[in-house]
Formats: sequence, structure tokens, C-alpha cells
Amino acid sequence: MSYITTYTGKHFDPAQPNREKIDIRDIAHALSMICRGNGHVKTFFSVGQHCIHCALEAQARGYSRRLILACLLHDASECYLSDVPRPVKSGMPGYRAVEERLLEQVYIKYLGSALTEEEERLVKQVDNDMLYYDMLHLLQERIQHEPPVMRTDFSYAVLPFEQVERRYLELFERYGGNVFGEDVSVAD
Repeated sequence: MSYITTYTGKHFDPAQPNREKIDIRDIAHALSMICRGNGHVKTFFSVGQHCIHCALEAQARGYSRRLILACLLHDASECYLSDVPRPVKSGMPGYRAVEERLLEQVYIKYLGSALTEEEERLVKQVDNDMLYYDMLHLLQERIQHEPPVMRTDFSYAVLPFEQVERRYLELFERYGGNVFGEDVSVAD
């Protein structure tokens, strides 16, 4: 078998991503259930919550709607591949190539094109700044001496996955996801 079955029932091959089968509902659902740091944290905190924090920080920094949406989607490939910690991922060039190709397809589908180098740099900066606080709150570990200056307040409260999934879809719809014709109706 060369595919996974997604939450919405699609057969999806992450190594050969078909853009038509990428579904924001699969992304929101899976990321809300995947634990940050491969589960090596003091309490559950989902990749979905991390992406929401990144998007809200991008908004607070005055970034464009496109960049806010890119921050929300920056870990979308993990819904199909899983969350591999950075130190492990750096030694897996084949995995990184699959991940990059898949994420590029997500960006093309929902942003209309891949990110520019400058956009990638800005998204990575938000992600790295958020990583500092993720490590501090989830592991009580400082990864650098000077904490990054953040423009938002964010919570590390454990939230039900349904709440994270719903919030993810709401942000997706607010920042332009619905422009691309995908129904992301948020149920109560």
C-alpha cells in the first residue's frame, strides 16, 4: 500500500502528493491530534495549537493575510507525515525532500504559489520564536539566552482537539482559505 487513508477518507500518497486530495479538514483534524515535540513534553500541546499561535503572532506583527495563512499552514505536511523533531529531521534528507515537496503543494493549493525566500524567512522566524516559548513552557528548557519579543499573549492550556480543530478552520477561513473554493464550514 503506497497511501494513507485520511480523516476525510481520501487515499493520499505523501511521497507523490496530489494537490486535489489535500484537504484543509484533514490538516486541521490531524494537527489538532498530533503532539508537539513527538510527545516529549510535560503536557499535551498539539501541533495545531502551535500553528494557531504562529498565525496569531504573524497577525500581530502586521504581516499580510498570505503570510498569516502561511504561518497557519507551515506544519501542514505533518498531518500526512507526522511530527519529526528537528534534530532527527536534519539527518534525514529523503524525508526533508518529501516534506518540502508536500508543503509546497499545500502552499500552491491554498496560497496560489509557493513561498518566496523572504516569505519563508519570515515564517521561519515566527516558528523559531515560538519554538523558544514552546520549549520553555512545555519542557522548562531555555534554548537561548535572550527570549524573542512576541507581540501576542498565548496559552499552553491543554485544549480538547475539537476546539483546536475548530479554531484552526476558523483562522483558515478568516485569512483567505475560503477564497480558494474549499468548503470549511465550522460546525458548533
